[in-house]
Amino acid sequence: MEEENVQSGEDLTISISKDKIWKYSTFVLALVVIICAFVIFTGDDSETPGTGNVVAPTQQPTQPSQVSASIDDDAVLGDKDAPVTIIEFSDYQCPFCQRHATNTHPLLKSEYVDTGKVKIVFRDFPLTSIHPQAQPAAEAAECVKKVSGSDEAYYKYHDVLFENQANLNSANFKTWAKELGYDISNCVDKGETRAEVQKDLRDAAAAGGRGTPYFVIMGEDGEGTALSGAQPFSAFQQIIDSKLG
Repeated sequence: MEEENVQSGEDLTISISKDKIWKYSTFVLALVVIICAFVIFTGDDSETPGTGNVVAPTQQPTQPSQVSASIDDDAVLGDKDAPVTIIEFSDYQCPFCQRHATNTHPLLKSEYVDTGKVKIVFRDFPLTSIHPQAQPAAEAAECVKKVSGSDEAYYKYHDVLFENQANLNSANFKTWAKELGYDISNCVDKGETRAEVQKDLRDAAAAGGRGTPYFVIMGEDGEGTALSGAQPFSAFQQIIDSKLG
């Protein structure tokens, strides 16, 4: 067996076999690989608000508790005189926005909107850096509202967009509108609602929105409470009930 000798001092000689050196090196290398893998796979992969990202579904609001936002001229679902208003800033291509639309929105509608206690106002918050179809989808929805002159038609189209989130594209936007009885081709092609969507986007940022979905829940006193992410129905219920008294 060959040995490599490392001499230190005048008489001290340490003999180490090459096989042992190889074994020790292999062990150390394997340990480093395991540590690196652990760091990578246990790291925080949440998406951070403020960078144009969607908000994780269980993330708590990072905005001030009291904020303000306007209804503007956007589509209203429910009694316009309802004492509580939920302003939803949302993105049609955001998966957490779809989760809210599928899981929580129906409960809000049945428990609060249909009973006249709450109205919902949907405003656009397209995160175009990560959702390229969000802006054109929002424009198409606003075109349905413009062509139909109806908030009810807007919300029907709103539901279609979220139900078909995996198939958002310019051709489908027009097809789905036609299936509801509206020709939005001219409106979409001319970008007639682009400025409206961009105004919503600016208002969302001014209201404290850093990701989607983002909600401002206001009582009759006009004070708004912020709620970020696809929160469970109970989170909305607590705030709504406190504003209803």
